[in-house]
Amino acid sequence: MADAPEARPTLPGRVFCDTSYFYACADRDDMHHRRALALASEAASRRTQLWTTWDVISETLTLLRYRHSSLAAIRFLDEVKPGLHIVDYGANVRVEAEQVFRRRSRDHRLSFCDAISFIVVITLLDHMPCLAFDEDFRSLGLTVVA
Repeated sequence: MADAPEARPTLPGRVFCDTSYFYACADRDDMHHRRALALASEAASRRTQLWTTWDVISETLTLLRYRHSSLAAIRFLDEVKPGLHIVDYGANVRVEAEQVFRRRSRDHRLSFCDAISFIVVITLLDHMPCLAFDEDFRSLGLTVVA
């Protein structure tokens, strides 16, 4: 008897979105594209709140601009950004992220943007689950639902 496919958990009411998720949604050649679109569809049907930071938006726009086109980046601004909850944070988050970056960047391929996301998720968003295909999120101990 064949094993049943592994059941994926359903999305919670709110999730933190990483650049890797946004980029996978936009890039048909990304290995996670189909999964990202399925998650986007589920998020829309369940009215899941999508949270992120300006750092993630900036990183996403930069990737879209240089790997695709300015049109792809502008489409993200016009179609995706309006539906996002953007976390406002202060200097203390950057200071804590700097410490995480100093400790973790030598042993892991950790970007400063991911260090900021980590601090935001654990301190401001009460360990909110994340939509991310970036292994850094798992290695930092965050809950990843993608």
